[in-house]
Amino acid sequence: MDYKNLFNLTGKYALVIGAGSGIGREAALGLAAFGATVACADVSPKPLESLMQEMGNTATTHSVDLTQQQSVNDLISGLPKLDILVCTPSVNVRKRLLEYTEEDFDKVVSLNLKGSFFAMQAAGKRMSEQGSGSIILFSSIRAQVVEPGQGVYAATKSGTLQMVRALAAELGDRNVRVNAVAPGVVETPLTAQIKNNPEWYNAYATKSALGRWAQPSEMVGAVVYLSSNAASFVTGTLMLVDGGWTAIDGRFTPPL
Repeated sequence: MDYKNLFNLTGKYALVIGAGSGIGREAALGLAAFGATVACADVSPKPLESLMQEMGNTATTHSVDLTQQQSVNDLISGLPKLDILVCTPSVNVRKRLLEYTEEDFDKVVSLNLKGSFFAMQAAGKRMSEQGSGSIILFSSIRAQVVEPGQGVYAATKSGTLQMVRALAAELGDRNVRVNAVAPGVVETPLTAQIKNNPEWYNAYATKSALGRWAQPSEMVGAVVYLSSNAASFVTGTLMLVDGGWTAIDGRFTPPL
């Protein structure tokens, strides 16, 4: 075993959906740094322009609407090959369940759950045919724990995790691995509402063992690991990258 090359992705072709910002952008940069050729996709090509300047000729850009199955299928079938899929986009409507409208519900479920399904199904079919591949979906700590105003978002993240587990079971004999990453609180456009409220922001920071928020770049290690031969026997799992959030019981430090 050549352990020095466990994380080497040279010759691998990766697709990152959601590469225009946040975790997706950093994942694309990280995969390229380890040698992968990266197809960067987002709903609009505009945010990808600066990313391409940074990545140079090692990447391509693509437009995709994750809520439209044909758009996802066309993207994935049009790639020259596909060894790695990373899918990050999510949306949230922070409301108590009794205040949710049907429009709110459809907005969150259509992107977070249905979009994840479209991506993993299309990638799974292609990887199954070739007999190899790694699919990485982004779930959340909200697949495990929840708070007021996060009910529907949490349901989509739990649903994504269960689909990941099912697809891992269904495609294991085709040498296709399927895993989910569960970030804690990360400074991305999705959490801008919280960052703009100092009390809320600081409360979240102190909830984790590390006492701070994560940066999108801190999710890259999990993505590279799950993409690589270092994770050759890892499938159907939820990898928590949450700064210890889910390990800590309660919000009170007892006087010991």
